[in-house]
Amino acid sequence: MSFNELKKKSKVSNLEDLVKKLEDQNKKESYRDERFWRPEMDKSGNGFAIIRFLPEVAEEDLPWVKYYNHAFNGPGGWYIENCLTSLGQKDPVSELNTQLWNSGVESDKNIARDRRRKLHYVSNILIVSDPSNPQNEGKVFLFRYGSKIFEKIQEAMKPEFKDEEAINPFDFWKGANFRLKIRKVAGYTNYDKSEFDAPSPLMGGDDAKLEQLWKTQYPLKEFIDSKNYKTYDELKDRMFQVLGGDIRAASTHNGTIENVSSEDFQEKRSAPIKSKKPVAEEDVSETTDALDYFSKLADD
Repeated sequence: MSFNELKKKSKVSNLEDLVKKLEDQNKKESYRDERFWRPEMDKSGNGFAIIRFLPEVAEEDLPWVKYYNHAFNGPGGWYIENCLTSLGQKDPVSELNTQLWNSGVESDKNIARDRRRKLHYVSNILIVSDPSNPQNEGKVFLFRYGSKIFEKIQEAMKPEFKDEEAINPFDFWKGANFRLKIRKVAGYTNYDKSEFDAPSPLMGGDDAKLEQLWKTQYPLKEFIDSKNYKTYDELKDRMFQVLGGDIRAASTHNGTIENVSSEDFQEKRSAPIKSKKPVAEEDVSETTDALDYFSKLADD
């Protein structure tokens, strides 16, 4: 742009355009994945919605995917990473948890519990009713849920009593709507009152509509694609960055914290983490609240 062009441009006020560009630059980048639906709770921690679990997409075998991650805080910040055990591989945090668990010291076990891997399931769902956000109704989303809701799914597929009919909750024609009922019980999110309705065809069993819906579903294989996981060495380096050289660093438990010397720290960074009996890491929890919290951290 020449000086004369600049002067000519100034005669036509471009202040509004500059202000808009400034606002665009100052907008906070959001890391929230808009593909995911999250139930909204009221001030009491209660929430309600009706959803329909959807079948597997083309070229995939299951209508859900299962994976683990670790999310904990240390002197060096947050460690929020996918766990390699999701891929059937060794993971440095899981190995360190095993080492702490087998120490025989209760405070070490508490630290291992704090850092335990978190279990997640992801499925495609159709929002049948969302009183808090009715604009979501009739749309397909991804839904991330934990062990308690998956237990409800298993109970529907394999009922405990002989007078109960087994259903496939993910079936378009023979599946059932799921009434998601969320409460706060003793400070924790509780799903015990959630239940499946009687089986009924989705969209009245209209194959044309169902096929169109099916084609809008999201693939799930990305959640267990090795491309979306860091390597063992990368995770190990990140783990020690977060722990700041203290393998017993903990943010939620009191007790004697014994720092590792700088020499031991360097040795531990370069040597494989040895473990004995694997720690029981199936102590999992529902993760909606935790993931929303970590999402907020990323946005801040």
